[in-house]
Order: sequence, then structure tokens, then C-alpha cells
Amino acid sequence: MFEIRGRIKNRIRPAVLILLVALIPSLGAALWHPKRPSWSRPVAGNEIDLSTAVQWGARVLWVDARPRVEFDRGHIPGAVLLNEDEWDRLLDGFLDAWKRDAFVVVYCSSVSCDASHEVAARLKSEARIENIYVLKGGWETWQAQKK
Repeated sequence: MFEIRGRIKNRIRPAVLILLVALIPSLGAALWHPKRPSWSRPVAGNEIDLSTAVQWGARVLWVDARPRVEFDRGHIPGAVLLNEDEWDRLLDGFLDAWKRDAFVVVYCSSVSCDASHEVAARLKSEARIENIYVLKGGWETWQAQKK
């Protein structure tokens, strides 16, 4: 009986040691990797429904945070492309289209997409723009409403 327990302990110890050694770089990558996924949505309190954004009418500046390929396939009429991948190149175009009294509504491709939250947070922190909202349901919500 004691011999069996000893064998089990001898097999478990190396496995636990390997797991602990693997955990250290995993945690490092999760916390400090430059392309890590966002752990929280920075502007989640600023999500709005499509009906609210539509009521604002011409005062809305739509910002598409999806990749260019998806934007080229279809987007909200008048939307400006501004995504993380092309941020430096596209920011000037956004700023040219933006007016101080505009409501900026950022969207991406689905409910689970964080790109719209990331772009909205960057606009708020880097461009110091206040009236920034994220469209609940994103592009799919717009398409469903237009059917």
C-alpha cells in the first residue's frame, strides 16, 4: 500500500513542477505581451443601441473598426474606416471627417468583437474626443435592421 502511494507521489511531483515552470512564461505573456487580448472593455458603459444612434441623425460620425477587407465588402453609409492595424495611416482621415458636435459611434463585426472598444478607447485617450459610443451588436445589428 505504501509502495503504491510512493509511486504516485513520484509521478505527480514532476508533473506539478513542469506545470509551475510553464505557468511563469504564460503569465508573463498574458500580462505584458504587446498583442495580448484586452482583459476588459474600456468604454463598455458607452455602448448604445442602434435606435439611439439613428435618432441622432446627421450628427453621427460612424467609425468602422473592422479590417479593411470587411469594410470594403460593406459598411454603414458614410462610415469612416479606422482600425488598430492601420491606425497611424487612417487617423488623419477620421480627424478630417470629425466635427466637435458630432457623436462618434464605433462598430465592429459582432457582439464579441473588442476592436470597436479598443478604437473608442484610443480616440478618447489619444485624440481627447468625448462623445464616443460603441454600437451594441455592431455591423450585424445594422444589417439586421436594414432587412
